[in-house]
Amino acid sequence: MNITYCRNCIRMSSSLQYHFKKPAEQLADFVFGFSSLNNISDCKEGVIIPNGRIDLLLCRTTDGRFFIVLMGLETQPKTMPQQNISMFFSISFNPLSLEYILDESIAELVNNGKELPEKFWGFREEDLNNFEDFCSKASDVIKKHLSNSIDERKRNLFRLIFDVNGEISIKELSETIHWSERQINRYFTKYLGVTLKMYCKILRFQKSLEYIKDGILSPQLNFSDQSHFIKDVKKLSGVSPKELFKNDNDRFLQFLVFPKK
Repeated sequence: MNITYCRNCIRMSSSLQYHFKKPAEQLADFVFGFSSLNNISDCKEGVIIPNGRIDLLLCRTTDGRFFIVLMGLETQPKTMPQQNISMFFSISFNPLSLEYILDESIAELVNNGKELPEKFWGFREEDLNNFEDFCSKASDVIKKHLSNSIDERKRNLFRLIFDVNGEISIKELSETIHWSERQINRYFTKYLGVTLKMYCKILRFQKSLEYIKDGILSPQLNFSDQSHFIKDVKKLSGVSPKELFKNDNDRFLQFLVFPKK
């Protein structure tokens, strides 16, 4: 996905405080980025919309509880969970990480998540004290878990999908990376729990947010027409492009990832 992110951007929305940092180049195929969000409990109407990533969250609640959760892919909008979460630090993984870092499928976690064992990967509540230290520790841990043997067809598969924001057919993918259409589809359903077509639709929607954020409410990507564009945006965000652009009360948290202009 070619959305422009700053290396370490800070965005404040009302009382929300958001930080984002890209990974080192060595991890770029597996990790989309690291982020933190503070004062979440002040956000009463937050909406989470699909972004095509797998998030590992270190969370602290308003009553001091610490826990770690792995979130599956989102395919529909949902309101912020009512868990009185005050802050979290996050690792946003790209799908390739499921096989080569996390070593598990999230097919059963679509629009859901699961709490991980205490001290997963050696993370502790103290890791929430400093975002830069968290990014360094997370990077080191990920490198230790990264497989030494990567199927280059799969690496190229995701590079190509991201480069074109999901605007590619499975036939073209298959011919380009020399992997059968059947195997590609089975890979997506096995590890992600969604079809390639659905995943590509999410990436195209994410790229569309960049234009919607700037008030461009007509399709700039490969939608067949305006009604198709509106239908897809509504399905993945719950509202029309016009309502997304207004972003009343800063409730669409995904817009936090866009740096200020």
